[in-house]
Amino acid sequence: MAYREKLAGLNLAAMALVYAVYFTLVAVRPPVARLIDMLWLFGIIATAHAFLVGLGTLLIRFSAGREGAAPPDERDRAIARRGRSVAYPMLLAGIILVGIVMPFSEPPAAIVNATLLAIVIAELTHYGTVLTGYRRGWHG
Repeated sequence: MAYREKLAGLNLAAMALVYAVYFTLVAVRPPVARLIDMLWLFGIIATAHAFLVGLGTLLIRFSAGREGAAPPDERDRAIARRGRSVAYPMLLAGIILVGIVMPFSEPPAAIVNATLLAIVIAELTHYGTVLTGYRRGWHG
């Protein structure tokens, strides 16, 4: 596996893990009365995400040697660009739903969580597309 492919896999796995926990907890016990509880839960989950990605990045970086220090080449940039171009419309659709449709029918906690879900789905799509790009050999 290439260095940047490993980083994309790490980000995908860490995001999927921690935000699956977050959205499961929110679904089981919706924070309708106290949004501050939801904010604390999100803070804990975001900190866990940052810790997992930070530690994993350090481990991957040290094991990669010279490859980890090299700047992204043309192929890396093309794959990242494709990942962003696939993820952006997903983010846009989620934010349109959250910003235009939901304010008329949903409580604030649902709107906040739907916004977070749209961001998470877009990022998972980005990293999944990057991983697929490395696996299939996309480059342009």
